[in-house]
Amino acid sequence: MTGYHHGMRKLALALVVIVSMHTAADAESIGIGIFVGEPLGLDLKIDLRRRSSIDVVIGATTVNDNRESYGHVTYLYTLHTGRGQSVRIPLRLGLGGAVSGVTEENGTRFAARVPFELGLRFRRSPLEIYGEVAFVLQLLNTNDNAENVDTDIDGGIGLRVYF
Repeated sequence: MTGYHHGMRKLALALVVIVSMHTAADAESIGIGIFVGEPLGLDLKIDLRRRSSIDVVIGATTVNDNRESYGHVTYLYTLHTGRGQSVRIPLRLGLGGAVSGVTEENGTRFAARVPFELGLRFRRSPLEIYGEVAFVLQLLNTNDNAENVDTDIDGGIGLRVYF
């Protein structure tokens, strides 16, 4: 088994542990889905209170061939929710951390991230489509030949199913 697949199995196991620790009393709902873009991965959103949630994405840095393992944990705060007849439109701001390259040999990177997220949460179904743009500040790169501090902008679209 390659290092990438072995690492992905460990990350998936961590996701299962997080879900199993969550109880219905802790939140209004749990959303599980997929995020496509930079990064690419499985998405778990756990609502903590009315306006706050934790978002976890585990997957790869990109859909390109040179992708690496990736994971982030972000605290999301809902700034405002627009209300339509068939949808709610939450605007969220987040703060979190990301790690990439854990299962590869060319160095691990640690970063802070600040995402802006806009969703379409349908009233008559348990679905949410959302888009996200995140400012990323790389804080540490364990590869000796690379600069530690770097900035980037990530983004993409996602789909979550809530239950």
